[in-house]
Amino acid sequence: MSQGWKTLASGWLLALTAMLCLTTTAQAQNLTIEITRGSDQATPIAVVPFEFGGQGGLPQDVAQIVSDDLEHSGQFSPLSRSSLVSLPSSSEDVFYDDWKRVDARYLVVGKIEPQGGQYRIQYELMDVLGGKRMLGETLTSSSGDLRASAHYISDQIFEAITGIRGAFSTRIVYVSASGAGENARYALYVADADGYNAQQVLSSDDPILSPAWSPDGQKVAYVSFESGNSAIYVQNASTGERVRLTSFPGINGAPAWSPDGRKLAMSLSKDGQPEIYVMNLATRQLTRLTNNSAIETEPDWTPDGRTLIFTSDRSGAPQLYRMSANGGQAERVTFTGSYNSDGRFSPDGKTLFMVTRDDSGYHVAKQDMDTNRVTVLTDSQWDESPSVAPNGTMIIFATQQGAQGVLGAVSSDGRASFRLPSTQGDVREPAWSPFLN
Repeated sequence: MSQGWKTLASGWLLALTAMLCLTTTAQAQNLTIEITRGSDQATPIAVVPFEFGGQGGLPQDVAQIVSDDLEHSGQFSPLSRSSLVSLPSSSEDVFYDDWKRVDARYLVVGKIEPQGGQYRIQYELMDVLGGKRMLGETLTSSSGDLRASAHYISDQIFEAITGIRGAFSTRIVYVSASGAGENARYALYVADADGYNAQQVLSSDDPILSPAWSPDGQKVAYVSFESGNSAIYVQNASTGERVRLTSFPGINGAPAWSPDGRKLAMSLSKDGQPEIYVMNLATRQLTRLTNNSAIETEPDWTPDGRTLIFTSDRSGAPQLYRMSANGGQAERVTFTGSYNSDGRFSPDGKTLFMVTRDDSGYHVAKQDMDTNRVTVLTDSQWDESPSVAPNGTMIIFATQQGAQGVLGAVSSDGRASFRLPSTQGDVREPAWSPFLN
């Protein structure tokens, strides 16, 4: 078996190789979304600027954030502000025929009033074709929470129209790297799902890899090389408190939380080849699940916690296998193509997202677990580390834009995509948080 396959098969080693080649010189700031492909089936929606009843302007344009959220979901196509036929602030001011003429299917209006040092936000959602009000709510927000309030509004609108819970109020974690050689620096960042409010939670002279959120969205497990060898840590994303779980000789990699948060699956080579283990976090007891001469890595859990999926080359090339979370016989689940790795399940367990390889490179793909049909979702050439939004509608992943490592996202149907490059750095290893409440 070649050393090249060993690097590719172990996701953390692949990321490490990419990071060590960096020549950027600054830490990551907020990520800025760039739309790369819009869906031809996106629903037209008009989001009118919210009327402001105070002096001066607002620190955040709430309506614009809502519009951007809905557009980035791939499900909606917001009208440009220059296309708005009027500027109503409540449903009482809406003339539905006017909005039908510009093909708006839905309409969002609102107003914001200062109130005792905070802001009172009223918003409404209208069904233009049905000529009726669908949703309305009043909430209070501080100045610093206006963006969070906008994401909340986006969540409510998204769910009211699609029937699917919105994920705009979730977060992402990712790794940023800068410098090269002895000047290399690595950092772990947590940001809003749209890349804003990026906060550094860890900084190191050594690589940081494979971050994974706990099911409650409070902790992050990751791999760090700060002690000279790979080790798995768990850190509270808010307080910074952390513990080291493993630091065995060889590989300590690819941590993955069980859905109940009580266990952590991982890949360890302490007994020879990399194998899949599960740690009981209360007792720190390790259970070895695989025992094979092949490389076994990148575990993930089915949503019900009963099954693990992992990458193995036991068939001669990287493919995805599943087995009971209690151990036992492994069953191969991918057969299309010669390379499939880094499997991640949709929240309902019906779809398996992964990295697949063809003649044009490495892409994010999905496999229907009932029919085994595989659909390639991306057309970039070097995709890795896919992570699924908690509502299953988007997948975030690491990719390349020129010589720079950036984050990409694609809708689960492949119709819409965008990228989140850092303006001053290289970013890799994304993970999407669960719902936070």
